[in-house]
Formats: sequence, structure tokens, C-alpha cells
Amino acid sequence: MLKSLNFKHLYYFWVIAREGSLVAASKELNLAPQTLSGQLSSLEESLGGLLFNRKGRRMTLTQLGRLVLSYADDMFRVAGELQQVALLVTSGRSISLAVGISASIHKLFAYRMLEPALHLDREVKLSCRSGTVEHLVQELLSYRLDIVLADRLPPLQRDSQTHWRELESSSISLFAKPDLARTLRKNFPLSLDGQPLLASTLESPYFQHLMRWLGDHGVKPVIKAEIDDSALVKVFGARGLGVFAAPTVIREEVLRQYQVELVGSIEAVTERLYAVTRSARSGNPAVEAICLRRSAS
Repeated sequence: MLKSLNFKHLYYFWVIAREGSLVAASKELNLAPQTLSGQLSSLEESLGGLLFNRKGRRMTLTQLGRLVLSYADDMFRVAGELQQVALLVTSGRSISLAVGISASIHKLFAYRMLEPALHLDREVKLSCRSGTVEHLVQELLSYRLDIVLADRLPPLQRDSQTHWRELESSSISLFAKPDLARTLRKNFPLSLDGQPLLASTLESPYFQHLMRWLGDHGVKPVIKAEIDDSALVKVFGARGLGVFAAPTVIREEVLRQYQVELVGSIEAVTERLYAVTRSARSGNPAVEAICLRRSAS
């Protein structure tokens, strides 16, 4: 079977399936659509069945096509990792690390997770972008990111194309401008009833957990603002617009950087941070350093 399987044709099929059409794939591969079509037909003949249903220019995977694609995904992912590892070992060049960070994650918390990658014995060229978990995972699967730091696991995460692990968890603390914090510390958490509360996002798991915990204690704060940037939430809180939450593990940095004071800590409410990668094994030493952080700490 291996002798009859043309891996170049399989790679062409893989690109066509990813791009969704012969025309798009031909641009990616710099080959004529007619050439690709012929190579695809040869692959289908060797496999004994059609890989795509064709309706005009529209192409959808057949049952056989979906099966072959699942194997091709694994094969070319591993091949890409092998190529990356070989280049790193033989060239001694710097390591590129593209990280996606969920916008709702507290950036000081995220930095703690990235720190091991920044202290390798080789230069690391780091690029970071933020966004929704769903969008960042799609970028990861399109090989535009090497790793995603997320505070929740999207439904896509159950797909076999991705792998996840929990990096760290921390209880939550509440902060406010000094004069407001001193007032609210008395009779905490009941003192928060009716008080302005800033949310990095209402969909964040830790924030939903926080609101449930407050509700269980008969406390109903007023959501003053929902801001999808955790750093901006802290700036607003430091200016006195309301109380904000952050992981207890970064409490000292928050107090020092934003000149706020602690209102109270809630051990029952936690924020969890996950690393999402394309597979359990990565050819990128910087990604490995991040993923191994928890076992080393």
C-alpha cells in the first residue's frame, strides 16, 4: 500500500481540503488547477474511491475524504514538527514563538506563563496577539500561532486536532481605588451589594463563578462596565470607576502597578489558565517550556 501511495499527491489533497477549492490551492502551491485536478484523480485512483463530491467549483469531502484528511492532518503536522526541530538543531537559529492570548486573561497572569520561554539559552522572537478563544484556536489550526493561552476551552477543543493542558489556577481577589477599598473592606463581601463592579467580559468563567458566589451570599453588585481587555479594566478601576477582580497569584504586582488596594480575596472562586496546542508534542522548545511549566513549579 505504501509503495502505491504518492505522498506528494496526498499533500496536494491536504492543501485542497484546507483551502476549500482547487483554485485557492493552486495559488497556495503555485500550480495550475488542471495539474492539481490530475494529481487528485491519480490519488483517488490509488485509494479506490472519490475524496471530494464536486458540484461546479464547490468541493465537499466524501466519507473517504474525511477519513484520509484525518490521517493527512496527523502526518503533515508531524512532518512540520520534524522539519522545525531539525532546523533548530542544525542551524542554532533563534526560536520564533507566536502566542495567542485570550483577551479576558489578566496579562500579568499570562506573562507568568510565558516567562519560562523567555529564559531559554537561545534567543526567542516572541509575537503576541489577543482575541476570542474561538478565533485564536482557528489561527492555531491554520499554523499562524504556535500556542494559545485560554481561560476556557471552546467546543472545538474537544476535536482531536487540538490538545490542551491546565497550566495554573489561582483564587480571585477584588481590588479598588484606595479610598473605596478601605470602605468596602468593612463587612466584606456584603459591602459589595449595590457597588459598581467592572467586568473584563461577562462570558469569562471566573467572572460567572464570581457572580454566582456573590449571589449565593445575597450580594448584587452593579455591572458598571464590560471591557474585553483585562489591562484596561484595571486602569478604570484605579481611576475609581469600580471594583475589579484579578488572580490572587498576581496580587502584589496589581497593587504596585496600579496603585490600588485589596478589598478581599475569595478562595472559592478560581481562574484557570490553559495552554492549547495542535498536539501533545511540539517541535518548538519555547512551547515545550511553557507547557512543562506546571510540572516544574
